[in-house]
Amino acid sequence: MRKLPALALLLPLLSGCQTWGPTWSEVTGVRYNVSTMGVGPVVINLLDGYSPNNIPGQPIKVTTGKHTLMLQVVPPGSVVGLVNMEQTTVDFAPCVRYYINGRFDSSTSTDWRPFIDYEEKIAGCQLPGTPPTK
Repeated sequence: MRKLPALALLLPLLSGCQTWGPTWSEVTGVRYNVSTMGVGPVVINLLDGYSPNNIPGQPIKVTTGKHTLMLQVVPPGSVVGLVNMEQTTVDFAPCVRYYINGRFDSSTSTDWRPFIDYEEKIAGCQLPGTPPTK
């Protein structure tokens, strides 16, 4: 009988935890193609208006579908001046990790645009309607 009040206190805490099914997407600002000039890695400051509270360099798990990202680029050494944040919307496909980077207009310009540098399949992620892989 004493377990019931303890369980009632624990349920609201557990319901706030994020759970992932067999399908998810991931996004990271890590620079994928390091040989491209005029490109910098990005920091994902907000995901759908909320801080993702991730460890820098680690991918962020997201549900599939459209999400709005607020990004801050890490400029190359040749760029001097204030670099603004940019907002972009990405339609995340299931079981895909996205590498989003920033491309500068020129080697000294502070103007930049986010772009998807690379997409890769996520190991262990199961597409809907497909049997699990071993």
